[in-house]
Amino acid sequence: MKMLNPQKSRLARQMVGSTNRWRFPRDPFSGDLLALSQMFKALNVDFEEVLKNPDRLCISQIQKIFSENFKNKTVQSGEADVILECLGFKWELHQPQLFQSETLAKLYLTALVRENANPLRELEKLLRAQSSSKSKEQTPVKKMIISLKINDPVVTRVEGCTEASLSTTASPAFATALKNLYMSEVEMNVDDVLGVLASAHILQFSTLFQKCVLLMMSKLTPSNIKNFYLAGCKYKEQQLITACKEWLEMNLVPLVGTQIHLRKIPQELLHVVLKSPRLFTFSEFHLLKTVLFWVYLQLNCKVQTPPIFETVLAFFNSFPKKCAFLDRDSGHSFMPLFLCLRLDGINKGKDLEELRHINFFPEMWLARVAANHYHALESGGDMFHLKDLTTQAMRYGLLFNQEYTVYSQTIAIYGFFFEIKGIKHDATSYSFYMQRIRHTDLEYNSVVCEQSSMVSLRAERLVRYEISAHTMVGGKWQEFRTNQITQKFGLVKPSCRSHTLKIQTVGIPIYASFAFIFPIS
Repeated sequence: MKMLNPQKSRLARQMVGSTNRWRFPRDPFSGDLLALSQMFKALNVDFEEVLKNPDRLCISQIQKIFSENFKNKTVQSGEADVILECLGFKWELHQPQLFQSETLAKLYLTALVRENANPLRELEKLLRAQSSSKSKEQTPVKKMIISLKINDPVVTRVEGCTEASLSTTASPAFATALKNLYMSEVEMNVDDVLGVLASAHILQFSTLFQKCVLLMMSKLTPSNIKNFYLAGCKYKEQQLITACKEWLEMNLVPLVGTQIHLRKIPQELLHVVLKSPRLFTFSEFHLLKTVLFWVYLQLNCKVQTPPIFETVLAFFNSFPKKCAFLDRDSGHSFMPLFLCLRLDGINKGKDLEELRHINFFPEMWLARVAANHYHALESGGDMFHLKDLTTQAMRYGLLFNQEYTVYSQTIAIYGFFFEIKGIKHDATSYSFYMQRIRHTDLEYNSVVCEQSSMVSLRAERLVRYEISAHTMVGGKWQEFRTNQITQKFGLVKPSCRSHTLKIQTVGIPIYASFAFIFPIS
């Protein structure tokens, strides 16, 4: 890649020790090959051996010699000394910048050995040609030609080009990667980042690769999370895999679950997210609907719009009644996903009726859920079947958006009524808590009217709970949480109110989760 209008750089030099060799200041060694042999001796690197076996070279040794101080500075004066033939184009490069790429460095050293009887002397000659800035006439540089074949379609794809023009259009992703050899701040479009990442991997250009990873981690959306996650798996980039997982833990139900992009979520990623204790959901039934939508979209590939729940119910009800869907051959592969769900946390009568009539779950599952609810009701709400708050608790959530100053939801469980609430005090201060309320204080609304006829007369209810909140600031998740608290909730203050989770953050939205069980009292 030819860099236009390169300006001459005046590099001060200073003597090093008694070797009468020279070194650029402030850097370990900035491409001064006149002192190459001494420098390699200091680093315990046998350069003659390196040139004989460049494919076995650990380029990090060479990169100790060639510092990265050429970035964002004037390009090496004089003509380019390397021509890279790749993707049907010839790219003019300079040797110092080239050594930031392990792949290009190996190709260069291989070509040096192949074309020169004394490759070390040739390197010294090249440096004299590059560093003779005081000379009126520079020594002509023999350009070294190297070739790189790339077959990765992620790199070679050129958006918006016809087949006829494809041969005359360079890959923008690869061009961007080469441009980064010379500049540290190159604008990168998130739509092109996968191609640049693949190019950086092929070039073994580690600083650019990490720059792409950080950009991807900060730009996750429902439309790109699949490809970004698969890229993380392909290149074994754990921080990118973790970022995709953490983003989906918060956004699966409130965001991705409402879009057609839900279909693209890989099953292995969905399975990991469903098992996570960080998973945010408005309720267990909301989570169930999201996973049912995902299964429906896997089985109906031609559907291009998000389905409504009634459509999903009708689809699974269309199967013969002799066998539940998960017991069918077509349903076995989805079984692990539904084993992660907390069906015992679904306690509204209408929701339980839909579970029974959808013809989806094995009869034994439904019988167990019904039996657990029956025993809990019989014992005044005690949840004998739930022990561990982290893995078994009922979960409810509030998505606190920018426009809210106060936001709350009312929930009813076994005749007990609670309000989960978030309050914005100022631009960065929030508090979240839950409180028990009397059935006589309930507003007549669809959320609770179904269960308002079921009222517990117990003055106190023992509850084990935890309140947590997550929000993203500067591309990183902030997490706040209370301890796991066991408290008796009465009907009057202060016993009717939980501990308050107080947070300070500039992040928005805030995903507030309330997890609780009714232990044996």
